[in-house]
Amino acid sequence: MRVAVGLVLCMLLASIPISSAQSDSKEEEAWPGDPIDSHVHMTWAALTLEVNGWADDYPEIVELADVGKSELGRSLWVVRISDWSIDNKSDGSAKEVVYIDGGHHGNEYLGTALAWLSAKWYINGWAEGNQEAIDVLQSTVLHILIMLNPDGNDIDTRWNINQVDLNRNYDHYWNTCPTTQPGSSAFSESETAANAAYMNAEVADADLYVTMHTGVWIMLYPWGKWPEQPADWELYHQIRDDVNDNISSIPIQNANQGLYPNCGTSRDYGYGVMGYPTFTFETDDEQFIPGSFENLNDRLAEEMDVMRYLINNVWYWRARLDVQSLEVSDNEVTIDVANHGQASTSNATLQYLDSSGQITWTSSAFTVNATNSTMITLDTGGLDYGGDGSWQMYYQVRVINASRWVTEEIGIQAVTLIEEGDASFLTGFGLFNSLTTIISIIGLAVVMKPEDEDLAENCLAEIQEN
Repeated sequence: MRVAVGLVLCMLLASIPISSAQSDSKEEEAWPGDPIDSHVHMTWAALTLEVNGWADDYPEIVELADVGKSELGRSLWVVRISDWSIDNKSDGSAKEVVYIDGGHHGNEYLGTALAWLSAKWYINGWAEGNQEAIDVLQSTVLHILIMLNPDGNDIDTRWNINQVDLNRNYDHYWNTCPTTQPGSSAFSESETAANAAYMNAEVADADLYVTMHTGVWIMLYPWGKWPEQPADWELYHQIRDDVNDNISSIPIQNANQGLYPNCGTSRDYGYGVMGYPTFTFETDDEQFIPGSFENLNDRLAEEMDVMRYLINNVWYWRARLDVQSLEVSDNEVTIDVANHGQASTSNATLQYLDSSGQITWTSSAFTVNATNSTMITLDTGGLDYGGDGSWQMYYQVRVINASRWVTEEIGIQAVTLIEEGDASFLTGFGLFNSLTTIISIIGLAVVMKPEDEDLAENCLAEIQEN
């Protein structure tokens, strides 16, 4: 009997691939999944152990939040990653916010794996002193919900336990496209309701949202319902061109044209309702070979290169208006505005605040295109300009109506253009301000020698005549 048991054990050991029997130098980077049904599958229990381990091992950068329950009561974990020792960026401004989710469809394991790897890459990078990871976590907060559909994940099905397609269950043109299993109503499922609640409560001002799936190797941007380009097409096209020219040949298209009509998706909800720039990142469906243990960093290396690009450059995924100069006259104000961001804004206004901080004048709305600099002249009707107040810009960070508004102080001093007959001159506090020049000459006359006094008087007389 012992001989028979020994033979069985030997046969089992011999069947284990050498790569898994040996110690892997990248063991802590390994995907904690098991081969099943031609997939490599991580259970919700394995994920729970993993993310709690991250929070325990790296409290300086990892926070773990239970943001809701699946229909069967499993926790939906969001991993928040940032350098918690600093509240803001080095320039005092707020950190950018990135939201990522995976696992809407329980059997799309590589999409879930890409969400997992997006967290793991920055955690490992921080621990290893990788400067890119350090820079990102000092300027950005990553919110990553790795597995939205743990019930479907654990039984290897696309749907949740109620046989609902969670990525057709969002409140954006719900059930208005040819589809199956959208649920009884928008947000009828606890998983999608929890995800939307988190978007609205915790990441309402996100600067990027990527939802991760598996099927066709493609990145999709809005809209799924319509073939027309979204309002922020400039932003999406710029990202597409940058990625395809420098990083990856992955197709990047409007979802309706690139895949098929799809409504009620988290991508279109994120853009159309929340105002985020959003992508559906579809990994291909060529899963791991059963019995092999290919490192996930190698399997999804190209996809992670794209994700790192999106995260590293998140500051640019909105309009960033910067007033270079501001001149005020009796009838108009002229500003030179640069847009450092890659999104346009179509309804910006210039506002004047009096010395008490109250807005006393707002200009008509104007447009500034992405990565553009333009001179804008605005009528000053109704402006009571005393010169002792301040100026600010008020605008939406993207063209889509749902995008957030920002108020940003203008850090330069206005120059006033005073008109006298046909002549005009500028006043301000610069070196060549007329009053400054006169005072300087008078001061200079005090220390001049007697023989130079006539020269000073002649200069002053000439200035007065002009």
